[in-house]
Amino acid sequence: MNVLRTMFSSLSEKNFRYFWLGQCVSTMGTWIQRTAQTWLVYEMTKSAFKVGLLSAFQFIPIMGLTLVAGTLIDRFPKRTILMITQSAFLLLGVVMTVLVYTGIVQYWEILLIALLYGCFQAFDTPTRQSFVVELVGQKNLMNGISLNSTIFNLAKIAGPALAGVLMAQFSVGFCFLVDAISYLAVLLGLFLIQQDHVVASHSHERVWTDLKEGLHYVWTHAAVRLSAELMLIVCTLNFNNNVIIPILAKTVFHGGAQTYANLLSATGVGSLIAAFLMSYLSRYGMQRNIYLWVGIGTATLQAGMLFVRSYWLAMVVMVLVGFCNMVFLNQSNASFQFNIPGELRGRIMSVYVLLNQGSTPVGSLYVGSVMDVFGGLWGFPSCGFLALILLIPTLLVNRKLVSKWFHQSRADSIREASGQ
Repeated sequence: MNVLRTMFSSLSEKNFRYFWLGQCVSTMGTWIQRTAQTWLVYEMTKSAFKVGLLSAFQFIPIMGLTLVAGTLIDRFPKRTILMITQSAFLLLGVVMTVLVYTGIVQYWEILLIALLYGCFQAFDTPTRQSFVVELVGQKNLMNGISLNSTIFNLAKIAGPALAGVLMAQFSVGFCFLVDAISYLAVLLGLFLIQQDHVVASHSHERVWTDLKEGLHYVWTHAAVRLSAELMLIVCTLNFNNNVIIPILAKTVFHGGAQTYANLLSATGVGSLIAAFLMSYLSRYGMQRNIYLWVGIGTATLQAGMLFVRSYWLAMVVMVLVGFCNMVFLNQSNASFQFNIPGELRGRIMSVYVLLNQGSTPVGSLYVGSVMDVFGGLWGFPSCGFLALILLIPTLLVNRKLVSKWFHQSRADSIREASGQ
């Protein structure tokens, strides 16, 4: 019981329970939609590059809008922003459902909907990330971050697997209908939340002034800056599963939608194990030595996929990749969130989201082009080898801080997490 109490401590907060449960349903729908959309595009176009372009269209707005969004997030109530963005996602889900069911869906229409989705996501994701501390408080922040990651990865496992079943038993269009309905759950959760104190600065400074203040904080704090540098490399190159796996499933393992869903779900299994582990370890604060190892580990594992020809071995590697990626994001999130001024949280988390998702178009187009030229087998290795090449000089330039992180004791981690 003590273990469970530790793992789920942040759920003792009623507002966070509403938020968390609503997202459990909504995030499941999102992963069903992502799986179906990627498979639909590949079936329509037979092009790895066009699959990568779809991913790029969804995340390009994050590159252009997220930093500006961070300044607005700090100025207005986060609950209100989320109700607007989630309502927009629901509407886009309905439009996509109608297009597919009527049989008039075109590739350019999917790209346009992905672009609009990305515009709202540029505001939604950093708002959700920075909203957690308002719901759980600083004491349970690490646990709240981990549980927030847990729902993402529960959906990452169940969503693709369920999408495979729904596509086989019903249709691709049914997946989009399920996604649209799922947003009602998170809207209900947001409606039930009651906050005594709403964090909003109502700043009268120019947006550019506020934006520079957030960037200056990231640049002048060494731990946050190194985390940003690591995220720029790892998130750009080692988080392209949605682009790589459908082509890998089709061209290397000669499978269909279920093979694709299984491989994607395998990464979710590893991520879920990591999320529960990090929820338990949250009482010990930041685990910076593990953080460094998993960053190197995911790049090494993906480089090693060059030698994998067995489907079942690939499933095992995907579990390990999912584990490493989840721990990496969990600790990156914590590195950005701990001990930062509340009035800067939206801006700083917008940098986190920019590095996490805004770099995706670059990685997606890169790996899509590589696979179009050299084949699906080279998807993961091309990303893994390049990531390792870039990580080596980054770690060497920051070797003093890296050495400190590798040798940080548990007591130091707890003191850092509590702000002592």
